[in-house]
Amino acid sequence: MDASPVRSDNVAANQTASQLSITALPGIPLINPGDDLAGIIGRGLKDCDISLQDGDILVLAQKIISKSEGRYAALDSVSPSVAAMELAGEVDKDPRLVELILSESKTVVRKRKGVLIVEHNLGIVMANAGIDASNVEPLEDDKSGEAAQQVLLLPENPDASCKDLRDRFQTKTGADIAVIINDSVGRAWRNGTVGMAIGTAGIDALLDLNGRPDLFDRPLQATQVGLADELSSAASIVMGQADEGRPVVHIRGYGTASGHGNAQDLIRAEEQDLFR
Repeated sequence: MDASPVRSDNVAANQTASQLSITALPGIPLINPGDDLAGIIGRGLKDCDISLQDGDILVLAQKIISKSEGRYAALDSVSPSVAAMELAGEVDKDPRLVELILSESKTVVRKRKGVLIVEHNLGIVMANAGIDASNVEPLEDDKSGEAAQQVLLLPENPDASCKDLRDRFQTKTGADIAVIINDSVGRAWRNGTVGMAIGTAGIDALLDLNGRPDLFDRPLQATQVGLADELSSAASIVMGQADEGRPVVHIRGYGTASGHGNAQDLIRAEEQDLFR
């Protein structure tokens, strides 16, 4: 999709955009711990001739945030507990991986052979606490020279990571933008993964439309939109899931990036969750 603006007017916070421009930034390099993400993204925007404007949204893949924050774990350095070894036998997973999953989780929600669903320490219910080895470079063993497996954990505080990047771009460009961190997750009732927001800043992640009239002037009574999740899924289409190397997406046209919520607003309280 092209990077040119598709709307000249801003969309009110309680309206729906009729068009969006969604652009995956090219040339984003492999990210290492301590890398200047704002600077790297800034160069990607320049390569696309995009100057940030009020209301623009940047969606970043979780992995580049975790990599920049050094959220690596080498499996060879993990000593599984008895509990992890017992659970690993039930779900047919590496006990070292299970130990990491348990350390990143509040509780095990569901388990069966090949599947381990947990409540992450962030409150998100997901498989394997979001721990993943795909697109994670192997770790070279200093002693043997052989590649050792390492995995990537979720950021410790994705909302704070988003706020930091948003503040940096606002200082640098003056633009009032939103930043979303997305991750690929499965769903309880449907096949296939979709993009989901695990961190946000500068946008209402959960949009409450209750009270707004429908086509026949009846007020909506139970309508909340997972706005950050919808934008995350849209961005995931151009990001890709394999070797595309497009972890940063620019969205223009939604029209507002001035919300004050965060991704925690999207997490349903356990007492309201009929499936836990």
